[in-house]
Amino acid sequence: MATIDGWLEGLLHGPTALWVILLVSVALGLRHASDPDHLAAVTTLFACERGGGARKAGSMGLSWGIGHGTSLVLIGIPLVLLGRYLPGPVQQAAEALIGVIIILLAARLLLRWRRGYFHAHAHSHDGEPVHRHVHSHESDSSHEHAHHVAFRIPLSSYGIGLVHGIGGSGGLTLLLLSTIPNPVQATGALVIFAGGTAVSMALLSTAFGLAIARGPIARNFERFTPALGALSLAFGSWYMLGALGVVAYPH
Repeated sequence: MATIDGWLEGLLHGPTALWVILLVSVALGLRHASDPDHLAAVTTLFACERGGGARKAGSMGLSWGIGHGTSLVLIGIPLVLLGRYLPGPVQQAAEALIGVIIILLAARLLLRWRRGYFHAHAHSHDGEPVHRHVHSHESDSSHEHAHHVAFRIPLSSYGIGLVHGIGGSGGLTLLLLSTIPNPVQATGALVIFAGGTAVSMALLSTAFGLAIARGPIARNFERFTPALGALSLAFGSWYMLGALGVVAYPH
């Protein structure tokens, strides 16, 4: 990923046509969505809700991307126009908070798995082939509760995206100020980057939703859940410690 980023960023150095800036901004935004911390947060949050299909996953990914873009635009544009940088402590705190969020999501996923939230029953209907449905053993499945959940999930994704955007605005501002001297062009590149990230995350989340709704993962989701939770917990801990300077990130 670092090689791809470096190659794309190299296209912005020196005199560059506007269409090149726009194209590279889109490509960087699409690539940025695949960062492991982004995927870890969104996929763990989606798994917590027992899937729900590609449409629900895409909606969550888009909500994350809109939140991410909101932070980039609200923080990045003033920084770019003023030629300033995000203070190091603020960026460090945001990065550490991202790790904490991933840890909490992973812990919630494992807790729900332990309580039987992802238990599946094999059965058939009127002589049809035997199939499995995820069936929660948790209580409280009232109609009113379902509406609260439907509202909460995109809002949670949006909030997580906001935090990710704060952490990413520092590096993006540094890139834009160092490669695009024209503030107007840099602002346009930032907005396009944010849009590309939102679209890409929606597509990636949709693909994850399809993987959960169909195939081996769907049939064995109860077994898949603890592995995803443990990996997310380990990754979130490592990411948080890396942001605090306790461990080193690979280069």
